Amino acid sequence: MSPRTRRWLGLLALAGLAFLLTGCAANPELAAPGVTLSVEPNGQPAEVTSGVQLLVLMTVLSVAPSILILATSFTRIVIVLSMLRTALGTPTAPPNQVIVGLALLLTVFIMAPVYQQIDEQAVQPYLREEITQEEAFEGALEPVRDFMFKQTRPKDIELFLSLGGATERPNVLADVPTVALLPAFVISELRTAFTMAFVIYVPFLVIEMVVSSVLLAMGMMMLPPSLVSLPFKILLFVMVDGWYLLTRSLVLSFQ
Repeated sequence: MSPRTRRWLGLLALAGLAFLLTGCAANPELAAPGVTLSVEPNGQPAEVTSGVQLLVLMTVLSVAPSILILATSFTRIVIVLSMLRTALGTPTAPPNQVIVGLALLLTVFIMAPVYQQIDEQAVQPYLREEITQEEAFEGALEPVRDFMFKQTRPKDIELFLSLGGATERPNVLADVPTVALLPAFVISELRTAFTMAFVIYVPFLVIEMVVSSVLLAMGMMMLPPSLVSLPFKILLFVMVDGWYLLTRSLVLSFQ
């Protein structure tokens, strides 16, 4: 898009915004099919507070998917699958949609017991009005924290506790704040994912070295070794039933 086109689009957007604001000022309530826009300049403090709360809620909801992804097994799975694709030498196969989709399916499968605990301890009691909203939030957070504690190294937790200014080490896991547990869990997952990626890389690296040595001995230095080694990598991965072994290893690594 040329600068002139962007400038015209910006002018049109500003003109549309000015028209909308002018219409709101002339008519406090504008209605469209299924949409109502109202401007109330003389709002009460309670109404202003509700508007601020709604804005904060929308902001939290926009960040929530990223937090939920980081607090599950998705991070480790998607990194390992991406590293496998790089080790094979096929940067576009499987495509990103397949990698992310498979990672999501495995995440749902691995996190199913945690979600079931959340449903039993928080969601259903709250829907039956047996507990308050705060109690439901605490009950839903507890299974997730237990899952993260099992996959997080104590060294990483101590790191973020010290960075947060904690002077005393917590006596029980319940005293560890979630704000320190979540980043500790993320870096522990990254370490585990890269460790698994290293193990995956080794056999393919051996094939690459053997092919390079053979081509060099034959004097075929102009032929790219990756072009010749790619079929052998795929053959090895298929013969050992690589997808079965990789999926099994990923699932068992969380147990």
